[in-house]
Amino acid sequence: MNAAGIAMMTVSFTFVLGLVIFCVMRVMRESKPSEHVHGPLDIDTRDVEE
Repeated sequence: MNAAGIAMMTVSFTFVLGLVIFCVMRVMRESKPSEHVHGPLDIDTRDVEE
């Protein structure tokens, strides 16, 4: 493998590794749940007569 092949492999590996780290950090970052998101028990489907 010549110098251009090693350089291309290094750039590609660095890009992929950076993208993986970015995606994992974005997924694992803790965020506060939105107020408009409700659980299944909070949703009134109005299919039960009371």
